[in-house]
Amino acid sequence: MPNRKTPLYSPSRRKAVASPPEPRAPGTAPQPATAPPDSPPAQAQPTGVRAWRRHLPALAWSSVGALLAAALMLVVLGQQPQRPPLTQKQLDAAIRHSLEKDPLPSPATKAYEGVARSVVRVVGLMDEEDDATERPEKRAMERSLGTGVVIKDDGTILTNLHVVHGAKRVRVTFADGHESDAPMVGAQPENDLAVLKAKSLPDDLMPATMRSTGDLAPGDQVIAVGHPFGIGPSVSAGVISGLGREFRSPEGQHSLTNLIQFDAAANPGNSGGPLVTMDGFVVGIVTAILNPNEQRTFVGIGFAVPIENAAGAAGLAPF
Repeated sequence: MPNRKTPLYSPSRRKAVASPPEPRAPGTAPQPATAPPDSPPAQAQPTGVRAWRRHLPALAWSSVGALLAAALMLVVLGQQPQRPPLTQKQLDAAIRHSLEKDPLPSPATKAYEGVARSVVRVVGLMDEEDDATERPEKRAMERSLGTGVVIKDDGTILTNLHVVHGAKRVRVTFADGHESDAPMVGAQPENDLAVLKAKSLPDDLMPATMRSTGDLAPGDQVIAVGHPFGIGPSVSAGVISGLGREFRSPEGQHSLTNLIQFDAAANPGNSGGPLVTMDGFVVGIVTAILNPNEQRTFVGIGFAVPIENAAGAAGLAPF
């Protein structure tokens, strides 16, 4: 059998083959070629200016439609009633409603939040075998109780010298409950200040932020944070009552000068705690209360060592 070849197909269409002209009789004139009956007559395509003129009516109608839409929008906006501006009374009522629904924290609360993680309870143990965790509130007269404030992230703590004076061991309790021994590493007797260094630190230790007392004035609001009678941390609020005060101990053994006088409640156990401004900065270390009677209670006059002196006791540069 002869071999069949596989047919090949081209993707292009074949042109139609014109049929041969029919033979004409001798002596007759040739017939003119005629176009196929289904082909339309050729027309010249408009170009340049002709094309632009061709589309001119459509562009004009589009512009007219846009102008009509803009005019309609202006008419609608003009028909809407204009709201009068809010009066001061309406604004005050809106603010009152917002504050009643979601009241702001007090300035004292915000100040405490800024220093809370830096405040420690300080217990001076008079016996090496004493257990600092055993109901210290019940043994306030057998131990020296006070407060301290962390001023460096290495565990450096400021407190009063009279809180730890004569103690065999010093134990501190941080804000999260972590406890550590904290031996005294420095002192400034003329300002009743002691510097402690904790042997172990909590994970979330946050040193306090201090600031100069140069711009303090009587009437400025402050808080005192501490552990009065071993209860705490406790917060009391008041104002700066005076600056540059002098205090002499009831026994007359020593006197302190250049003190900050304040009226935020302070009692035994507040000693060594921070005096804090409303923006959360420590400006002093609570050191004494004035009490003309024999009761160990606060009568409205407390004293704090300016933070410049306290920072100097810890070896920090002055502000």
